[in-house]
Amino acid sequence: MRLTALLFVPADSDKKFEKAKSVSADGLILDLEDSVAPAGKAAARDMLSGWIDAANGPRDWSFWVRVNPLDSGLTAQDLAAVVRPGLAGIVLPKANGGHDLARVSEMIDPLEDAAGMPRGSVGIIVVATETAAAMFNLGSYAPAHPRLAALTWGAEDLAAVVGATANKEADGEWTRPYQLARSLCLFAAANAEVPAIDTLHADFRDPEGLEAACRVSRRDGFSGRLAIHPDQVAVIKRAFAPSEADLALARRIVAAFAENPGLGTIGIDGKMVDIPHLKQARRVLASVGEG
Repeated sequence: MRLTALLFVPADSDKKFEKAKSVSADGLILDLEDSVAPAGKAAARDMLSGWIDAANGPRDWSFWVRVNPLDSGLTAQDLAAVVRPGLAGIVLPKANGGHDLARVSEMIDPLEDAAGMPRGSVGIIVVATETAAAMFNLGSYAPAHPRLAALTWGAEDLAAVVGATANKEADGEWTRPYQLARSLCLFAAANAEVPAIDTLHADFRDPEGLEAACRVSRRDGFSGRLAIHPDQVAVIKRAFAPSEADLALARRIVAAFAENPGLGTIGIDGKMVDIPHLKQARRVLASVGEG
Protein backbone atom coordinates (compact mmCIF):
# COMPACT_ATOMS: atom_id res chain seq x y z
CA MET A 1 0.00 0.00 0.00
CA ARG A 2 1.46 3.33 -1.07
CA LEU A 3 1.60 6.03 1.61
CA THR A 4 3.48 8.78 -0.21
CA ALA A 5 0.82 11.51 -0.05
CA LEU A 6 -1.79 11.33 2.70
CA LEU A 7 -4.39 14.08 2.72
CA PHE A 8 -6.25 15.17 5.85
CA VAL A 9 -9.96 15.81 5.30
CA PRO A 10 -12.42 17.04 7.95
CA ALA A 11 -14.79 14.20 8.83
CA ASP A 12 -17.78 16.54 8.94
CA SER A 13 -17.60 18.00 5.42
CA ASP A 14 -19.16 16.05 2.58
CA LYS A 15 -18.07 18.75 0.12
CA LYS A 16 -14.39 18.51 1.08
CA PHE A 17 -14.51 14.71 1.06
CA GLU A 18 -15.96 14.65 -2.45
CA LYS A 19 -13.24 16.99 -3.69
CA ALA A 20 -10.50 15.03 -1.92
CA LYS A 21 -11.45 11.80 -3.68
CA SER A 22 -10.44 13.28 -7.02
CA VAL A 23 -6.93 14.60 -6.22
CA SER A 24 -5.03 11.29 -6.52
CA ALA A 25 -3.80 11.11 -2.93
CA ASP A 26 -2.53 7.68 -1.92
CA GLY A 27 -4.70 7.86 1.18
CA LEU A 28 -7.36 10.13 2.65
CA ILE A 29 -7.27 10.67 6.41
CA LEU A 30 -10.77 11.60 7.55
CA ASP A 31 -10.17 13.57 10.72
CA LEU A 32 -12.35 13.10 13.80
CA GLU A 33 -9.86 14.83 16.08
CA ASP A 34 -8.81 18.45 15.61
CA SER A 35 -10.98 19.19 12.56
CA VAL A 36 -14.28 18.46 14.30
CA ALA A 37 -15.69 20.46 17.21
CA PRO A 38 -16.79 18.43 20.25
CA ALA A 39 -20.46 19.07 19.55
CA GLY A 40 -20.12 17.72 16.03
CA LYS A 41 -18.23 14.49 16.65
CA ALA A 42 -21.26 12.21 16.92
CA ALA A 43 -22.69 13.46 13.64
CA ALA A 44 -19.26 13.16 11.98
CA ARG A 45 -19.03 9.52 13.07
CA ASP A 46 -22.38 8.80 11.46
CA MET A 47 -21.27 10.46 8.22
CA LEU A 48 -18.02 8.51 8.24
CA SER A 49 -19.77 5.18 8.61
CA GLY A 50 -21.74 5.86 5.45
CA TRP A 51 -18.71 7.11 3.56
CA ILE A 52 -16.69 4.00 4.40
CA ASP A 53 -19.54 1.72 3.36
CA ALA A 54 -19.88 3.58 0.06
CA ALA A 55 -16.12 3.43 -0.55
CA ASN A 56 -15.90 -0.33 -0.03
CA GLY A 57 -14.94 -1.16 -3.59
CA PRO A 58 -12.25 -0.53 -6.20
CA ARG A 59 -10.57 2.86 -5.87
CA ASP A 60 -7.08 4.31 -6.18
CA TRP A 61 -6.80 5.63 -2.61
CA SER A 62 -6.96 4.06 0.83
CA PHE A 63 -9.39 5.14 3.56
CA TRP A 64 -7.94 6.19 6.92
CA VAL A 65 -9.51 7.85 9.96
CA ARG A 66 -7.71 9.91 12.58
CA VAL A 67 -9.51 9.00 15.78
CA ASN A 68 -9.49 10.99 18.97
CA PRO A 69 -6.62 10.19 21.36
CA LEU A 70 -6.93 7.64 24.12
CA ASP A 71 -7.01 10.22 26.90
CA SER A 72 -10.06 11.90 25.32
CA GLY A 73 -12.41 9.08 26.26
CA LEU A 74 -13.74 9.12 22.68
CA THR A 75 -11.53 6.54 20.99
CA ALA A 76 -13.82 3.57 21.58
CA GLN A 77 -16.81 5.41 20.09
CA ASP A 78 -14.75 6.45 17.07
CA LEU A 79 -13.53 2.91 16.46
CA ALA A 80 -17.00 1.42 16.82
CA ALA A 81 -18.24 3.75 14.08
CA VAL A 82 -15.43 3.28 11.55
CA VAL A 83 -14.11 -0.29 11.82
CA ARG A 84 -15.94 -1.83 8.90
CA PRO A 85 -15.07 -3.21 5.45
CA GLY A 86 -13.50 -0.49 3.33
CA LEU A 87 -11.38 1.00 6.11
CA ALA A 88 -7.63 0.67 5.54
CA GLY A 89 -6.69 1.86 8.98
CA ILE A 90 -6.68 4.53 11.65
CA VAL A 91 -4.28 7.29 12.55
CA LEU A 92 -3.61 7.32 16.30
CA PRO A 93 -2.69 10.77 17.64
CA LYS A 94 -0.88 11.60 20.88
CA ALA A 95 0.34 8.03 21.40
CA ASN A 96 2.75 7.63 24.30
CA GLY A 97 4.45 4.51 22.94
CA GLY A 98 4.01 0.98 21.73
CA HIS A 99 1.75 0.12 24.66
CA ASP A 100 -0.88 2.57 23.33
CA LEU A 101 -0.65 0.94 19.92
CA ALA A 102 -1.23 -2.48 21.51
CA ARG A 103 -4.14 -1.15 23.55
CA VAL A 104 -5.90 0.26 20.50
CA SER A 105 -5.26 -2.95 18.59
CA GLU A 106 -7.04 -4.88 21.32
CA MET A 107 -9.98 -2.51 21.00
CA ILE A 108 -10.10 -3.14 17.25
CA ASP A 109 -9.98 -6.96 17.45
CA PRO A 110 -13.63 -7.56 18.48
CA LEU A 111 -14.85 -4.85 16.11
CA GLU A 112 -13.21 -6.63 13.18
CA ASP A 113 -14.81 -9.88 14.32
CA ALA A 114 -18.24 -8.27 14.50
CA ALA A 115 -17.79 -6.73 11.03
CA GLY A 116 -16.71 -10.04 9.50
CA MET A 117 -13.22 -8.73 8.79
CA PRO A 118 -10.06 -10.83 9.19
CA ARG A 119 -8.07 -9.98 12.29
CA GLY A 120 -5.40 -7.44 11.45
CA SER A 121 -7.25 -5.91 8.49
CA VAL A 122 -7.14 -2.45 10.05
CA GLY A 123 -3.70 -0.88 10.07
CA ILE A 124 -2.49 1.85 12.40
CA ILE A 125 -0.36 4.88 11.59
CA VAL A 126 0.97 6.32 14.83
CA VAL A 127 1.66 10.01 15.39
CA ALA A 128 4.65 9.26 17.57
CA THR A 129 5.96 12.58 18.95
CA GLU A 130 3.02 14.58 20.29
CA THR A 131 3.57 14.08 24.02
CA ALA A 132 6.60 14.44 26.26
CA ALA A 133 6.34 10.77 27.28
CA ALA A 134 6.29 9.73 23.63
CA MET A 135 9.76 11.15 23.11
CA PHE A 136 11.20 8.66 25.60
CA ASN A 137 9.31 5.68 24.15
CA LEU A 138 10.09 5.81 20.44
CA GLY A 139 12.10 2.62 20.68
CA SER A 140 9.02 0.76 21.92
CA TYR A 141 7.57 0.40 18.41
CA ALA A 142 10.11 -2.33 17.62
CA PRO A 143 9.62 -5.12 17.00
CA ALA A 144 6.69 -3.76 15.04
CA HIS A 145 3.16 -4.65 16.03
CA PRO A 146 1.43 -6.45 13.13
CA ARG A 147 -0.96 -3.52 12.71
CA LEU A 148 1.74 -0.83 12.58
CA ALA A 149 1.65 0.65 9.07
CA ALA A 150 3.88 3.70 9.55
CA LEU A 151 5.13 6.30 12.01
CA THR A 152 4.70 10.01 11.58
CA TRP A 153 5.37 12.97 13.80
CA GLY A 154 3.86 16.29 14.79
CA ALA A 155 5.22 19.47 16.32
CA GLU A 156 2.21 21.57 17.35
CA ASP A 157 0.97 19.47 20.24
CA LEU A 158 4.52 18.85 21.41
CA ALA A 159 5.19 22.58 21.42
CA ALA A 160 2.10 23.12 23.54
CA VAL A 161 3.20 20.43 25.99
CA VAL A 162 6.60 21.98 26.61
CA GLY A 163 5.33 25.57 26.57
CA ALA A 164 7.29 26.69 23.51
CA THR A 165 6.51 30.13 22.13
CA ALA A 166 7.48 28.95 18.64
CA ASN A 167 8.73 25.80 16.95
CA LYS A 168 10.28 27.34 13.84
CA GLU A 169 13.11 29.75 13.18
CA ALA A 170 12.60 32.99 11.27
CA ASP A 171 13.67 31.22 8.05
CA GLY A 172 11.04 28.52 8.52
CA GLU A 173 13.38 25.78 9.71
CA TRP A 174 12.37 23.72 12.74
CA THR A 175 14.00 24.76 16.00
CA ARG A 176 16.30 22.22 17.58
CA PRO A 177 13.77 20.40 19.81
CA TYR A 178 11.60 19.66 16.78
CA GLN A 179 14.52 18.73 14.58
CA LEU A 180 15.23 16.15 17.26
CA ALA A 181 11.63 14.90 17.27
CA ARG A 182 11.67 14.57 13.49
CA SER A 183 14.97 12.69 13.49
CA LEU A 184 13.95 10.32 16.26
CA CYS A 185 10.70 9.50 14.46
CA LEU A 186 12.72 8.62 11.37
CA PHE A 187 15.04 6.37 13.35
CA ALA A 188 12.14 4.77 15.24
CA ALA A 189 10.43 3.89 11.97
CA ALA A 190 13.63 2.39 10.60
CA ASN A 191 14.07 0.42 13.82
CA ALA A 192 10.52 -0.93 13.49
CA GLU A 193 11.01 -1.49 9.73
CA VAL A 194 7.96 0.56 8.75
CA PRO A 195 7.73 3.72 6.61
CA ALA A 196 8.37 7.13 8.14
CA ILE A 197 5.98 9.85 6.98
CA ASP A 198 7.03 13.47 7.39
CA THR A 199 4.72 16.00 8.98
CA LEU A 200 2.63 18.78 7.46
CA HIS A 201 3.85 21.82 5.58
CA ALA A 202 1.35 24.22 7.11
CA ASP A 203 1.38 26.94 4.43
CA PHE A 204 -0.72 25.41 1.67
CA ARG A 205 -0.14 28.51 -0.49
CA ASP A 206 3.60 27.82 -0.65
CA PRO A 207 4.10 25.06 -3.25
CA GLU A 208 7.74 25.96 -3.79
CA GLY A 209 8.50 25.69 -0.09
CA LEU A 210 6.58 22.43 0.13
CA GLU A 211 8.46 20.91 -2.80
CA ALA A 212 11.82 21.93 -1.31
CA ALA A 213 10.81 20.47 2.06
CA CYS A 214 9.68 17.22 0.41
CA ARG A 215 12.99 16.84 -1.39
CA VAL A 216 14.76 17.21 1.95
CA SER A 217 12.37 14.63 3.44
CA ARG A 218 13.08 12.14 0.68
CA ARG A 219 16.82 12.77 0.96
CA ASP A 220 16.71 12.11 4.69
CA GLY A 221 14.78 8.85 4.38
CA PHE A 222 11.09 9.67 4.76
CA SER A 223 8.85 7.80 2.35
CA GLY A 224 6.04 10.33 2.18
CA ARG A 225 4.39 13.38 3.68
CA LEU A 226 1.11 14.50 5.18
CA ALA A 227 -0.99 17.10 3.35
CA ILE A 228 -3.63 19.52 4.62
CA HIS A 229 -4.89 20.84 1.28
CA PRO A 230 -5.71 19.08 -2.01
CA ASP A 231 -3.28 21.33 -3.90
CA GLN A 232 -0.39 19.87 -1.91
CA VAL A 233 -0.90 16.29 -3.08
CA ALA A 234 0.54 16.64 -6.59
CA VAL A 235 3.56 18.53 -5.25
CA ILE A 236 4.29 15.83 -2.69
CA LYS A 237 3.98 13.00 -5.18
CA ARG A 238 6.20 14.75 -7.70
CA ALA A 239 8.90 15.52 -5.13
CA PHE A 240 9.01 11.98 -3.76
CA ALA A 241 8.99 10.26 -7.15
CA PRO A 242 12.41 8.91 -8.18
CA SER A 243 13.83 10.37 -11.38
CA GLU A 244 14.52 8.25 -14.44
CA ALA A 245 18.21 8.54 -13.59
CA ASP A 246 17.51 7.27 -10.06
CA LEU A 247 15.58 4.31 -11.43
CA ALA A 248 18.20 3.48 -14.04
CA LEU A 249 20.97 3.46 -11.46
CA ALA A 250 18.90 1.38 -9.04
CA ARG A 251 18.23 -1.19 -11.75
CA ARG A 252 21.93 -1.38 -12.59
CA ILE A 253 22.86 -1.89 -8.93
CA VAL A 254 20.30 -4.63 -8.42
CA ALA A 255 21.29 -6.35 -11.66
CA ALA A 256 25.00 -6.16 -10.83
CA PHE A 257 24.55 -7.87 -7.48
CA ALA A 258 22.21 -10.45 -9.01
CA GLU A 259 24.94 -11.31 -11.54
CA ASN A 260 27.61 -11.47 -8.80
CA PRO A 261 25.87 -12.97 -5.73
CA GLY A 262 29.14 -13.77 -4.01
CA LEU A 263 30.36 -10.18 -3.92
CA GLY A 264 29.70 -7.61 -1.22
CA THR A 265 31.16 -4.68 -3.13
CA ILE A 266 30.89 -3.88 -6.84
CA GLY A 267 32.30 -1.06 -8.96
CA ILE A 268 29.79 0.94 -10.99
CA ASP A 269 30.86 4.00 -12.98
CA GLY A 270 34.12 4.18 -11.07
CA LYS A 271 32.42 4.14 -7.67
CA MET A 272 32.31 1.33 -5.11
CA VAL A 273 28.79 0.15 -4.36
CA ASP A 274 28.07 -2.12 -1.40
CA ILE A 275 25.14 -3.78 0.38
CA PRO A 276 23.64 -0.57 1.85
CA HIS A 277 23.49 0.80 -1.69
CA LEU A 278 21.76 -2.39 -2.81
CA LYS A 279 19.14 -2.01 -0.07
CA GLN A 280 18.48 1.58 -1.08
CA ALA A 281 18.27 0.60 -4.75
CA ARG A 282 15.62 -1.98 -3.89
CA ARG A 283 13.67 0.66 -1.94
CA VAL A 284 13.77 3.01 -4.93
CA LEU A 285 12.45 0.31 -7.24
CA ALA A 286 9.81 -0.78 -4.74
CA SER A 287 8.52 2.80 -4.60
CA VAL A 288 7.39 2.46 -8.24
CA GLY A 289 6.21 -1.13 -7.92
CA GLU A 290 9.33 -2.82 -9.27
CA GLY A 291 11.19 -5.62 -7.57
